[in-house]
Amino acid sequence: MSSNPKGPGILSLPVIAAALGYFVDIYDLLLFNILRIKSLGDLGLSTEEIDTKGEWILGLQMAGLLTGGIIWGILGDKKGRLRVLFGSIVIYSVANVATGFVQNAEQYALARFIAGIGLAGELGAGITLVSELLRKEIRGIATSFVAALGILGAVVAFYISQHYHWRTCYFIGGGLGLALLLLRIGVFESGMYNAMHANVSKGNFFKFFTDTHRFKKYLHSILLGLPTWYIVGILIAFSNKFGKDMGITADVDPGRATMYAYIALSVGDILAGLISQLLRSRKKTLYIYYALSAVMLAAYFLQSPGESAQTMYLICWGLGFSAGFWAIFVTMGAEQFGTNLRATAATTIPNMVRGALPLMLLLFNALQHWFSFVQSGWITGIIVLAISVYSASQVEETFGKDLDYLEE
Repeated sequence: MSSNPKGPGILSLPVIAAALGYFVDIYDLLLFNILRIKSLGDLGLSTEEIDTKGEWILGLQMAGLLTGGIIWGILGDKKGRLRVLFGSIVIYSVANVATGFVQNAEQYALARFIAGIGLAGELGAGITLVSELLRKEIRGIATSFVAALGILGAVVAFYISQHYHWRTCYFIGGGLGLALLLLRIGVFESGMYNAMHANVSKGNFFKFFTDTHRFKKYLHSILLGLPTWYIVGILIAFSNKFGKDMGITADVDPGRATMYAYIALSVGDILAGLISQLLRSRKKTLYIYYALSAVMLAAYFLQSPGESAQTMYLICWGLGFSAGFWAIFVTMGAEQFGTNLRATAATTIPNMVRGALPLMLLLFNALQHWFSFVQSGWITGIIVLAISVYSASQVEETFGKDLDYLEE
């Protein structure tokens, strides 16, 4: 069942295709955050509705990611990694084009839910394919390269949003996805997947819940990634409201904050891959980034009244950098499980984290019954970070792990 001992290199077609696929994924995923105020205002929603409806639409997009993560993860193990990549691209490309035609918040929400289903398959299948095709000595660097290049999709989304109408931005996203299909033609399937015997149980999602050890491993693998989407989905997405409540002198643009955060996240992902290689440990790298996240959370919430918007953007940059463990987190999810469940794990785990955003928002909103908006934000952050640190202490170290095995 072993793959070529040499295998493709870091800049091989499968890695570049996975990176560009994730680039389009992030472009589309973050586009709503960037265009939320502009697009909902153009649809005639009031300032209050932009906040409430915007949170609702974002929640449905994340629910789509959660739903799609399960669907594509199962299909990735049952039908192959490449089929998932092709199918997911078609769905989110068509959904993005459809988003460009919406006329009200309800249509917007439906289009983003469907787009979320499509987007859910891209990262997990790409990371699984890269992890299985490349040598174990370099797969951490390769997956960090995939994430670092992919995350720059948020930067491109912001710049395009500054020069084009919001509907055109969605049309561009759909076009990028369809163009990516052409690049995928030259990518080959994982040798480990092809070598699996036909009667091996593949993509059985319920296997994660039928064995106590496997379930705990799966649950902790999900909880590792919570800080990233707490930072992106709450602190960055609503940086304008936090800024106003903290007395920042000028209006904060969430789209610009997202751009700064994702530039830094890209840098953080590259360094995370290099640090894990240097320390020969995924877990130690996670602890370093969790510590950085704690420092940047303190900087975010300790801003004084009268601070400038530029200070907020600088702190958002730092928050993005501290959240740059996403590639290591997803890679660990792929490395935790056997070949017959690997795509299911690698696809569902990051999308479970994305899908957990509505739960984090629920906690954040519930806390506001007793605390201020800002206080609720940092209390939510402490809880999320504590859960992730505990989960990191419970998972196994996967650096250099041989992936050529099956889940019984």
